[in-house]
Amino acid sequence: MIQVPPPEAAQPRRATLATYENAYAVAVQMRRATGRPQFVLRTENPLQPFRVTSIGPARRQSLLTLIA
Repeated sequence: MIQVPPPEAAQPRRATLATYENAYAVAVQMRRATGRPQFVLRTENPLQPFRVTSIGPARRQSLLTLIA
């Protein structure tokens, strides 16, 4: 069984990684790699506040940026 650290232990690293700036950088890299437009979305999930996808926003998500 995989041991998952408690959420409090991951907070400093998560705060660094789960930023809009990182999501934007990932979206640019994915756009270059795939040639497909990428969306940076805001979610209502505090553990993953931003998400990058090639599909537009779904329920409970807000479009922040489109990398075309």
